[in-house]
Amino acid sequence: MRAMTSRRAAADNHQPVVEAPEPPAPPLRLVPGAGVTAIPPEALPRPALAAAPLRRVADEEQEVCAICRSTVQAAIEVLAGTRPAQQLARRLDERCLAALQHRAALTRRVPCGSSPTAGRLHHNPSVRSVRACRVSDDAYEASAVVVEELRVRAVALRLERSRVSWRVTVLEIG
Repeated sequence: MRAMTSRRAAADNHQPVVEAPEPPAPPLRLVPGAGVTAIPPEALPRPALAAAPLRRVADEEQEVCAICRSTVQAAIEVLAGTRPAQQLARRLDERCLAALQHRAALTRRVPCGSSPTAGRLHHNPSVRSVRACRVSDDAYEASAVVVEELRVRAVALRLERSRVSWRVTVLEIG
């Protein structure tokens, strides 16, 4: 005959199983040795509960800066005539898109002979830097510096959160 454990015996007799609480673990001790120093408990870092919202805001700001960088690069390429403006239809507000198309059409109308630099406008643009500032929970304002072959431009943007993604509602290219 086998010996029954207390749990199995209690189950066979339809009695509730009462388990003894586990004793607490002994505190850890630091053993002094080669290069090990004791750290008092109050000096140990504690997890910050408020750090999570700050991290989300920082991640959101990085996302907004990346959106601004790609949008500004594409907008300058539209002005240069190397990119169709319709590629920005999902990112730009309707008024911004219409204004960008109008400015691109005016830029292409400029005769190359009117000024020595007119034929080389908007060549080799690259976005040098982007800065974003949170205005409200659903809006950011940003600025960008664009370096072209002959000049440096400033660009100002306002982004607002729509139901799906961020949309540029104001785009000013200097």
